Amino acid sequence: MSREVARAAAHWLALVESGAATEGDHAALQQWRDSHPQHEQTWQKAQSLRQRFSELPQALALASLDRAQPGRRAVLKRALGVAVLVPTAWLISRQLPIEAWRADLHTATGERRRLPLAEGASLQLNTATAVDVDLARRHLTLVEGELALNVPGPSALQVQTRYGRLRVSQADVCVRQLASGCRVSVLQGTVQVRDLKGQTATLHKGEQAPLSAAGLGRTAPFDVTQPDWRDGVLTAQNQPLGDFLRELERYRPGVLRWDPRLEALRVTGSFRLEDTDRILNLLAQTLGFEVQARTRFWVTLTAV
Repeated sequence: MSREVARAAAHWLALVESGAATEGDHAALQQWRDSHPQHEQTWQKAQSLRQRFSELPQALALASLDRAQPGRRAVLKRALGVAVLVPTAWLISRQLPIEAWRADLHTATGERRRLPLAEGASLQLNTATAVDVDLARRHLTLVEGELALNVPGPSALQVQTRYGRLRVSQADVCVRQLASGCRVSVLQGTVQVRDLKGQTATLHKGEQAPLSAAGLGRTAPFDVTQPDWRDGVLTAQNQPLGDFLRELERYRPGVLRWDPRLEALRVTGSFRLEDTDRILNLLAQTLGFEVQARTRFWVTLTAV
């Protein structure tokens, strides 16, 4: 099950069980289920879990909730009820492996962190990222998400991913771990890449390439002047709105949906990531669509 499908199924389950779903929502859910066999399989799993946990003793369910963030407990209870909380949590947990929760460093959705390392090196974590750190061995493990690593000195740092290992020395690199592989982008210097088969290659400044179980893919130019998430900015240059929104989703908790007719609209600009609601409102004013918010965590964009 992919993280994206698990998250979508969890959101659909939350909406249906909340009692707020409209006829249009039910129709959209059916369309989503019909669009891919994995969608239907995941939805059936969600329904099965909902039924299984509907008989969960109330005291046990509330005890589990009490272990989580206390401030969210009452909100979650009112919104969804115990019968949907547990299966939704199970589905959401499939988005991030358990190793992510146990990692030395991690960020929540929408959070970014910058950390100094030894000898002038620095590490940045993007949204929903988890990293294990072993500075004694000068070794980092990207468990999930995206990192940026700057190593100005000659003492190399190793970055282990699911699909291979990077050696970073006197270089600046971004690594994003995806469901099917990694994307490695070199901003400064050169980075050595060793794939799962033991083959090595070198990426130079201004290059990026996919790294997967099959090895390092073909290199392509990378715009090293783009500030991107490292500076808290999301930049678009004549980008389809659908692609932009899918990237913006990574920084927003909850559900963001949009009318398929909006997909092909074009976006150009730089947007500060600390206020994604403002980004949506600016886009709506510029491109002429409407933002409909049931709550802060359930937003739909509709064509006018």
